[in-house]
Amino acid sequence: MEFLNFSLIDLIDIILVAAIIYVIFRWIRGSSAMNIFIAIILLFLLRVLAMAVNMRMISALLGTILDVGAVAILVIFQPEIRRFLNNIGRTAGNNTLVQALMRRHRAEGLDTDTISELMLAVQQMAASKTGALIVIRRKDNLESIINTGDIIDARVSQRLVMNLFFKNSPLHDGAMVIGGNRIVAARCTLPISERTDLPASYGMRHKSAVGLAEQCDASVIVVSEETGGISLVEGDTVTRIDSINVLKLKLEKK
Repeated sequence: MEFLNFSLIDLIDIILVAAIIYVIFRWIRGSSAMNIFIAIILLFLLRVLAMAVNMRMISALLGTILDVGAVAILVIFQPEIRRFLNNIGRTAGNNTLVQALMRRHRAEGLDTDTISELMLAVQQMAASKTGALIVIRRKDNLESIINTGDIIDARVSQRLVMNLFFKNSPLHDGAMVIGGNRIVAARCTLPISERTDLPASYGMRHKSAVGLAEQCDASVIVVSEETGGISLVEGDTVTRIDSINVLKLKLEKK
C-alpha cells in the first residue's frame, strides 16, 4: 500500500496535473474532442489506480492502450493543439517584456475615416440583408488567409465594400480582409469552427468568423444574409450588435 505514503511533493504533483487538465479542459470545451479527452482521463485514472493496487495485467493493458493512442491523440486533437499553442504564444506576445525582446509590431488600428466608411457600408448591407464577412487585421499578419483570396489593396470606402459584397459580384463569396486602413484582399477562405456549442441559427459566415477568431487576434464583422443582423466576433466571443454606434465604439477602442 505504498500509495498511502503521501508527501508534500505528491501534493504539488497532483495540483500541477489538475491545473494542466483544467487548462486543457477550458481550451477544448465545446469542441468535438471533449468526449475523447474525458475518455483519456478516465483511462489514465484507471491505470493509476491499477498500479496503486498492483494489478499488473490491467495496468499493462491500459498502458499499452494509452501508448498506442498517443499518435492518434495528436491527429484527433490537431485543431485544438494548434489553437492552444497559438493562444499561449499570443498571450506571451502581449507581455511588454516579450514584445521588447522580439520587437513585435503593434496591433493595427483603423482611423476615423476608415471606421466611418466601414460603418456606413455595414449599416446599408444590414438594411438590405446583404451577407458580409469582414476581417480586421490586428497583430497577426493573416498571410495564409490573404493568400486564399484576391489582392485588392484599395482605400476603404462605402461603395467599394458594398460592391464587393453585392450578390452578383464575383468577389462576394468569402471574406474581406482590412489592414492598415486598406482593403487588402477579398474572396478569402476562413477556417470553419468545430465548436459544438454554437447556436443552430449560426450559418457558415458565423462559423467561419469564429473559426478564424479562435486562431488569431483579428476582429471579424458578420452581416447575416437571412436576418440582416450584425455580429462582432473576437476570440471565442460572438457579440450581437444592436446599434451601428455600438460597433463603431468597439472598433475605435482597438
